[in-house]
Amino acid sequence: MVAMDLLRHLSFFVAVAEEGHFGNAASRLGMTQPPLSQGVRRLEQRLGAELVQRSARGVGLTDAGRQLLPRARLLVADAARFEDEAHRIAGGRDAVVRWGVPHSVADGVVVRCVRALRDADETRPTRVVTTTAPTTELVDAVRTGSLDVAVVEHPALLTGLDSGPVLKLRRWVVVPDDHPAAVAKKAQVRMLRGLALAIGPRSDNPPAHDLFVDLWRVRGLDPDIVIAPGPREILTHVAAGGHFGVTATAPTVMPGVAWVDLLREDLALRLRIVWRSGTDVAPSAAALDRVLLRADR
Repeated sequence: MVAMDLLRHLSFFVAVAEEGHFGNAASRLGMTQPPLSQGVRRLEQRLGAELVQRSARGVGLTDAGRQLLPRARLLVADAARFEDEAHRIAGGRDAVVRWGVPHSVADGVVVRCVRALRDADETRPTRVVTTTAPTTELVDAVRTGSLDVAVVEHPALLTGLDSGPVLKLRRWVVVPDDHPAAVAKKAQVRMLRGLALAIGPRSDNPPAHDLFVDLWRVRGLDPDIVIAPGPREILTHVAAGGHFGVTATAPTVMPGVAWVDLLREDLALRLRIVWRSGTDVAPSAAALDRVLLRADR
């Protein structure tokens, strides 16, 4: 197997591992399933190790597959960046920035970040590829080279990465629009008693999750926890009644949901920009920094 085939088959393996399904991976790569499956088998034969476990319900990784996936991602990402850089030098392709952002950042801020990254290089436009994922996944992606730079929630485990200063974005408490806190002239934390807290999974970023839950307990509130995978799910839990949550989306007219100004400073969404040590992402990091600083005003 020549080096080009190895990289191609590694990209097959990464797609299958991330999609958990050969059919979905084939669609993502723009190919049919048989050559994809054949490519993964050839990779396994070359390595002398089974990487994936096939079943009627989908695909799982073997121990070898789990251990080799981060390195495979790094090789595939490095090859893609090499090709992008070669085309850029030859004048045939724009620069590319691959960046990531957590679900907790409001859509308007994300869009402004994309525009700032696109215009960060004054000599030519930049193609921006955006990944939205939990902080733990973004950190791993930057560490393995799949992403050039990312905005992540603080605190987080950032071993091996460089990072910028902590930046803050305002967040609001959201409650059902028929709850007493929604109509009170000055809402108090104690008014939230009896409501369950809709919050993202702890696995998204354990340090930040634990601090957030402790914040409410310190203020005399020990709510039941209901897991909401993303901002949309938090709002739907609130609209359904019996729940409260926190959002970075500014107050807007939304049936069933009311925005409440509580603990403004304590509830701020704390973020950091991270990148791999030794990589030159100064223009991208500076562009993101400017957007996030303005967003908190």
